[in-house]
Amino acid sequence: MNVVLFGILGYILFQLLLGYFVSRNIRTEDDYLLAGRRLGYGLATFSIFATWFGAESCIGTAGAAYSNGLAGVSADPFGYGVCLILMGLLFAIPLWKMNLTTIADFFRVRFSGSAERITAILMVPTSLLWAAAQIRAFGQVLSASSELSVTIAVTIAAAVVIAYTVSGGMLADAITDVVQGSILVLGLAMLFPIVINDLGGISQAFSTIGKEALSFVPSESQAGGWQGLRIAEAWAIPICGSLIAQELVSRVIASRSPKVARRSSLVAGGMYILVGLIPLSIGLLGAGVAPGLEYPEQILPLMAQRHLTTFLYAVFAGALVSAILSTVDSALLAASGLLSHNILIPLKPGMTDVQKVRLERWGVAVLGLLAYVLALYAEGVYGLVKDASSFGSAGICIVFLFGLFSSFGGKWSAVAALSVGAAVWLVGHYFYDFEFSYLLSLASSLIVYVVFGFVDPRVKKLHDRDVGHLS
Repeated sequence: MNVVLFGILGYILFQLLLGYFVSRNIRTEDDYLLAGRRLGYGLATFSIFATWFGAESCIGTAGAAYSNGLAGVSADPFGYGVCLILMGLLFAIPLWKMNLTTIADFFRVRFSGSAERITAILMVPTSLLWAAAQIRAFGQVLSASSELSVTIAVTIAAAVVIAYTVSGGMLADAITDVVQGSILVLGLAMLFPIVINDLGGISQAFSTIGKEALSFVPSESQAGGWQGLRIAEAWAIPICGSLIAQELVSRVIASRSPKVARRSSLVAGGMYILVGLIPLSIGLLGAGVAPGLEYPEQILPLMAQRHLTTFLYAVFAGALVSAILSTVDSALLAASGLLSHNILIPLKPGMTDVQKVRLERWGVAVLGLLAYVLALYAEGVYGLVKDASSFGSAGICIVFLFGLFSSFGGKWSAVAALSVGAAVWLVGHYFYDFEFSYLLSLASSLIVYVVFGFVDPRVKKLHDRDVGHLS
């Protein structure tokens, strides 16, 4: 497999050099975080698709389908694909017209600086978990393609990814996304028919998949009365959790027009679902072809290794690396943007664009190291991504929807809903292992927002009266 490993390393070097040459044109914070707000249809569509179609869509989905069948993968590709389509239908144009830099800016404009800072604080760990998932998946690909252990492979992956992201920026990311997205689609489209042909055709191949694996309902829950809640929880996490993700919103507001933002999101969502069916199907087939894997997330590269020639496998491994690099770059950039733009820069007004970009680059490096530590100790890619979509996002989603489409609620309703939603999910998920902790956090955020929404006008009147007396 040395030829394959050298091929992967050569592909990584190409991406690093491409990112470096493009990044030399970065001058301002808008250049670094939003590509100067000039993404056209091609760059915007492929950037949204390639950024979202990452480790969880390839490595994670195939591994989850291998282990649990369709019951383990309702979120991907279906939930995340629906999320992109909803962004195009409902949110892309209003967000673009607000001239934001990050999604946290919306909370400052609509509610308050406190809501902005809480949102950024909640979203930085989310992007870190996303980045950790990609780094771990990168390590899985390197490990499956060589004799390296997973730990060493993850370490190498982290070093490459951090270097690539620090030198990049949104414009470099968007341009490389076109290359990465094209290679990814080519690699998966090349693998699927070869695997099907080697297994005796479509009918014979899919006849090996058990009926339980083709059910969206986990077998242990079929006798219970909670199927509806389980399905709702599985769909709510990717849709509500990712709709307001900085990685997605940044591509929308970086588009050169509202029409580009809307149409690119819709096309990317359709691409996501169609292409995502390939790793899902290979994971289902792999359970019968290669049972008993110690690391189920290696099923996709192992199936490729088994059915492709050395040259074609090198191309396919490059496709997986494409998916991972395009996503981790965006995740680290999003985390650094939220931390720098919404938390640190406001503490020191008057910073120049050069200083802002330098701070954001340092943020990428430090957050990349934290993501590396998370990647080393995580149980799996799919679990990381699920936690990333869940952490703090229930309150953010509720507040965002009220804030965008109504004038109901203000500073205190936003702050209370954000805080309670995050606290309920953290306690329910990590302390009590509650199965429906995300739905509970959504309901709690909704109730708290509505209650405080009626209190906000009274608080504002008291504040205005006190200010009037003082003046």
